Amino acid sequence: MFRRYGEAYRQNHGASMSAEQRRVMAAIEVCRTEVLGGHLERCDQCGYERNCFNSCRDRHCPKCQSLARAQWIEHRQAELLDCPYFHVVFTVPDEIGAIAYQNREVVYDILFHATAETLKTIAADPKHLGAEIGFFAVLHSWGQNLMFRPHLHCVVPGGGISADGQRWVRCRARFFLSVRVLSRLFRRLFLERIEKAFHSRKLQFFASLESLRDPRAFAERIARAKESE
Repeated sequence: MFRRYGEAYRQNHGASMSAEQRRVMAAIEVCRTEVLGGHLERCDQCGYERNCFNSCRDRHCPKCQSLARAQWIEHRQAELLDCPYFHVVFTVPDEIGAIAYQNREVVYDILFHATAETLKTIAADPKHLGAEIGFFAVLHSWGQNLMFRPHLHCVVPGGGISADGQRWVRCRARFFLSVRVLSRLFRRLFLERIEKAFHSRKLQFFASLESLRDPRAFAERIARAKESE
């Protein structure tokens, strides 16, 4: 895809691309081609030989991460607790998607912190779980349709440590925490932090988003995000 459409994409969107994005695209485009040179592989059983082009080894490259992915999974399996696990996803509201694209570092930081506070707050509430939990989260910036849609995939154990630190509190079978409760708190915390970032002049707006520099226009965008579900 990058080899076929990459140059046209850079011509149309180059102004909004970071140096890192350009570097990653270039690395993937030349991965396992003659540009990076090659090496000879030989089977230690039958002696069969073949010429292979070198890999780019960029951490974003889908061709170069199979071994690293397998090693990461193996390491995580060694850390598993004897309990069920839940997959929880937190997504940037649609109304903030374009803002996130132009302010990735700021918005991603807000996304992680709002997610962590949401999970820990609701889990600690005695009305829900009443325990201190742990989890890990992985950022995905693109959806399955290859459109920009930042979201966090969280893997959460089905329980946590009681407030006094003396026992394990297990969640109900096949139920972790209320999705509706998590969603409402996350949206509030996330949008509060986005507003704070705006008033602290941490957000920048270019091209089609320049109108959001006006506090009234920005406030209207946030209001729509608060009203949507």
